[in-house]
Amino acid sequence: MSQDWVADTLGDGFEQLTLPLKSDSEGEVVATLVRYLPQPESWSRRGFWQRLGFAAPDGTIAHNTDVIYIHGYSDYFFQAHLAEYWRSLGARFYALDLRKYGRSIRPHQTPGYIDRLATYDEDIEAALTRMGHGEGQSPTRKLVLMGHSTGGLVLSLWATRNPGRMSAVVLNSPWLEYQLTAAARTMAAPVVGFQARMNPMAPMANIDRGFYVRSIWDKREGEWDFNIDWRPEHGFTVRTGWLNAILAGHARIAAGLDIDVPIFTLLSTKSLLTPRWSKDMMQADVAIDVNIVAARVHQLGKLTTVARIPNALHDVFLSEKSARERAFRELTRWLKAYL
Repeated sequence: MSQDWVADTLGDGFEQLTLPLKSDSEGEVVATLVRYLPQPESWSRRGFWQRLGFAAPDGTIAHNTDVIYIHGYSDYFFQAHLAEYWRSLGARFYALDLRKYGRSIRPHQTPGYIDRLATYDEDIEAALTRMGHGEGQSPTRKLVLMGHSTGGLVLSLWATRNPGRMSAVVLNSPWLEYQLTAAARTMAAPVVGFQARMNPMAPMANIDRGFYVRSIWDKREGEWDFNIDWRPEHGFTVRTGWLNAILAGHARIAAGLDIDVPIFTLLSTKSLLTPRWSKDMMQADVAIDVNIVAARVHQLGKLTTVARIPNALHDVFLSEKSARERAFRELTRWLKAYL
């Protein structure tokens, strides 16, 4: 198994590193760390901001900073422009494809499956160790955690268990609560928990109608190219053990965390969780209830900021141009104040 950096599928400037992990009941397990190291002759900081349509901010905002990004469910890292953004601020950017996702999927595995969110600590620690931020190391650079959707849930829980190891947390539409309110989660959790104990791998009814992928994929209504095998149109099959782990994570958020650094959260101003496709889904979050999540953000820590972005999609940085430009501006303004 390779433990050297090799060229990544995203092309120029991107490299990937396979991180061996402990085997589980399905066999070999790995995570994959991606980094962005563009060559000076092929990359322009000002060029990135010119494409956004406004002047480049101070390039020292994220100087001496490392960023690690974690994706959501049925997803992987393909947002090259996000890496460009952090690089333009002076940061080193890394992204982690968790076990059984994206670059880390192996043929013998159940894609996306986990039965305990804390299991991802091994993936995160393996990545941080290669970045110079592992347990027992003495990093000289700041660390920013950035998570999207389920990745935001995973990183929030990790952050509260690991105080003093990061400088800031950035959340992009984090999945912090069940879509049908906390009361519905409380009623559903015992049933799901019983099913998970009986048969954790049992598949559940698929309610993903493919609307989100339709809104972002350039083969449908969107503008982004990605590997449809790694980011399938109707998502990975949801299994009872996985959902039980998610509901446990949501319950932990509801009880309140104590993340000890500033937290910045980006959310759309509206959700559209309906069973029929609508063009309005091109300007809304079709995966989570953003108002419920916005209420949960304040239970993450003592210093939280929420930016609501009009017309934003579930991944705010995959939204239409005006929405993602606003998201970059709001994040940059926040970083100037807190990083």
